[in-house]
Amino acid sequence: MHLHRRLALATATAAALTGGLLTFAAAPATAADSTRVAKADFNGDGIGDLATSAATAYVSGHKNAGAVVVMYGSKTGVSTAKHTLLTQNTAGVPGGAEAGDEFGGDLAYADFNGDGYDDLAVGTPDEKVDSDTDGGAVAILWGSKSGLTGNGVNVADPAPTSHDYWGETLAAGDFDGDGKADLVVGSSNNTLYLYRGGFTTAGRPGSRTTVKAPIQSGTAGGAHGPLNLTAGDVNGDGRTDLVVDGYETKTSHGWNTNYWLPGASTGLNASAVKALKPGIITAIGDVNGDGFGDIVTGADWDAKDSHGTAIPDASDGGRVSVTYGSASGPATTTAITQNTGNVPGASEKGDTFGWELDLGDINGDGYQDLVISAPEEDLNGVTNTGMVTVLYGSASGVNTASGAQSFAQSTTNVPGQDEKNDLFGTDVKLDDVTGDGKADLMVGSYENGGDGAVTYLPSDGKKITAIGSRAVSPADAGVSTTGVPQFGSVFAD
Repeated sequence: MHLHRRLALATATAAALTGGLLTFAAAPATAADSTRVAKADFNGDGIGDLATSAATAYVSGHKNAGAVVVMYGSKTGVSTAKHTLLTQNTAGVPGGAEAGDEFGGDLAYADFNGDGYDDLAVGTPDEKVDSDTDGGAVAILWGSKSGLTGNGVNVADPAPTSHDYWGETLAAGDFDGDGKADLVVGSSNNTLYLYRGGFTTAGRPGSRTTVKAPIQSGTAGGAHGPLNLTAGDVNGDGRTDLVVDGYETKTSHGWNTNYWLPGASTGLNASAVKALKPGIITAIGDVNGDGFGDIVTGADWDAKDSHGTAIPDASDGGRVSVTYGSASGPATTTAITQNTGNVPGASEKGDTFGWELDLGDINGDGYQDLVISAPEEDLNGVTNTGMVTVLYGSASGVNTASGAQSFAQSTTNVPGQDEKNDLFGTDVKLDDVTGDGKADLMVGSYENGGDGAVTYLPSDGKKITAIGSRAVSPADAGVSTTGVPQFGSVFAD
């Protein structure tokens, strides 16, 4: 979660928004704040787990039916030594695997039923509902001592005739501050459905309210609704806020505008909305340690569109905006490109710097650190092989002067090698999956023509290191490599 329209095989939105750059899945980045868990722990062992999807995988011969893979953390990180493969054909999972469903189109985790185990909300945006081909579906799969076993419930669409793509965007947090996990589900009519007060194991929420997202569906986006939903506490009031990455129709080419909606006792306060810098992917976390969540947004496009029209707040090669939080919400904004300070690389057209990003505390100093992907980075003469950059948080914000790191498949000890169109960085995630209290790095790639892969790079307590890294292929996880499964292109947030 998660999107240049999360699954490229479902739409052509990514090409429309980014000038034809990438055409695969991308998820929203992790939204970390004090009101929700910083890591997913589906089996309650205290070590973070990783949930990812292959939403265009074949299942029992059904094209693009979709699969979800959970890799459980351990002292040596994530691998398939202990993992769970889930599809709509798994016993207990609502629905059944059908062609085009795209089970796992978006993922969000929280302890929705309050039993001490994190649960996973799974969006299936192209699920056929009655005669509606793209009606969509949302399921919650319950965590347990054994992790995610497939036991779950359907979250029924309350207005199936008024919108499509139910479950294409999801976000979890405590938006009303009552101590219980809430779930937000986006829809094609730009209505956000907020389920408050947690869920019973039968799938009944405490209550449900609706909020009209402050966006319109532009020509580039068609009628899909929000691009992404990101949860985090920006104003430090103990309630989770929501950032909506949306389309904007004020310009003829549909470049987007994002919006901040603060949490409130009633859920979300749409009347206090504030506009933000543009970008497709957002993360929220406290990078300067002042107690307020900071909003980091990636705009991976170049400074001009395909028509030669200048794009506001854009830079060749891509740009990341950091909007610092305050008691009144979003405050000052700074921009980061590959030409900023000592950020690795250089800003070049088509790099897609900011395609994906995430936040987590890699060195345990209390400041959230930032990973940024540039999957269309060319390295050593290899086109679109991809690279990720790690920048560290500090009391003055994101440090672009020193300590920066970059990783590619040509980096010593990183599995694989630079290959054309590997797109290393289709998704990125910073989470503690070893139980040492430091965030490790997981990187998705398009490997092998779209099969996909997940690369694990551990924290050594001070920084990310390639020593001890490993790559997981879809075959390792039991995902079919028929077609283009895009394994690792969506990580749960």
